[in-house]
Amino acid sequence: MIRRSFGIIVSSFRMALLELWKNKLRTFLSLFGITIGIFCIISVMALTSSLEQNLKNEINSIGSNTLYLDKWEYTAGPNDRPWWFYLNRPVPRFAEIKEIKERSPDARYAAFRIQITTEVDYSGNQLSGVKVYGISEDFSGIQPLEYSEGRYFSNAEFDLGTNVIIIGNEIAEQLYGGPAQSLEKEINVKGRRLRIVGVIKKQGKQMIGGWDFDQSVMIPYRYARSIMNEDKADPVIIIKGSETMTSKALKDELTGTVRAIHKLSPTKEDDFSLNDISDLSASISEAFVSVNIGGFAITGLSLIVGMFGVANIMFVSVRERTSQIGLKKAIGAKRRVILTEFLLESTFLSIIGGLIGLLLVFILAKAVSGLLPFPVFISLNSMLVAIGVCIAVGVLAGFIPASQASRLDPVVAIRSK
Repeated sequence: MIRRSFGIIVSSFRMALLELWKNKLRTFLSLFGITIGIFCIISVMALTSSLEQNLKNEINSIGSNTLYLDKWEYTAGPNDRPWWFYLNRPVPRFAEIKEIKERSPDARYAAFRIQITTEVDYSGNQLSGVKVYGISEDFSGIQPLEYSEGRYFSNAEFDLGTNVIIIGNEIAEQLYGGPAQSLEKEINVKGRRLRIVGVIKKQGKQMIGGWDFDQSVMIPYRYARSIMNEDKADPVIIIKGSETMTSKALKDELTGTVRAIHKLSPTKEDDFSLNDISDLSASISEAFVSVNIGGFAITGLSLIVGMFGVANIMFVSVRERTSQIGLKKAIGAKRRVILTEFLLESTFLSIIGGLIGLLLVFILAKAVSGLLPFPVFISLNSMLVAIGVCIAVGVLAGFIPASQASRLDPVVAIRSK
């Protein structure tokens, strides 16, 4: 039984290849729809999934299992408010970090961050649009960074507010010629001279901004507040929970903690936002669902055209092989055998068209990866979807011709030669 089934499959595959070879132009035109349909579907899946994964990686780089205590809401909630509602809220304060750690033992790290965008210069060379971050001690626990040269700030430099600075890779290259040449040199920020003690290893360009460490500098908070207006420097407290603590549980705990710190009565609503980074990832996933649905709806039209093309090949094939079908039935071939042979043949034709489409997608992915700021990959799931779609299209396209062939009268079929 197994040998017989295998023989039917081999025979169907051989017949499909013969049909392709015998009628090259007709086959090409008929399978073109399948090829384009698979190409479009997998291209959409590859591009959107690659973009989605890149955005999620960038969001996760902002901090996994991390909450941002801010007066602003980062994502639209069920009770979305106008911007001026958040503008009137109080900004986070550095002194609140101590109370947060004392009241919430599950808050493993809590760092304060202020920032401005300004110019930096060295020996007359100036760079504009540089992000200057003033950070507190726990920042390295929340955002562990690698350094191509130098080190992170010492505890003494944090405590004393020393005029030291860590710069990004791009700043080191543009102002000093490279990370090694910039170490222990001075850089001017808002008229102050700071000594470079570290250069952050190159991070690469980010699509959503994030920290953008390549074009940023970091200063100890106690020194940074001497060159920034803290209230207008977008102050934020970044809190990372312990490994066993989920961000949702940490958020619930910190909500009560911050309400107590702000002395809010039970009847008053929150005057702060605890922004969970994982919520941003969820929002991105929801947005890409709609994008994928729209893409599939459009590319489905190509598959319908391709399905009619395969059906056309199969109708012609049945007509050309009517006498062969009659001979098979005359020597005992059952209806289901004839039906299976033609369904397998139409399925193989669809798979061949799909494989050509996949090959084109691989070529596109290689070409586009060099142009986009993120790599385009084709996942195993995408390839399985492509094969599944080809099989479904092949079965649907070949069912009527195969059914027609299986119902032929052997005597009439043999005489039709």
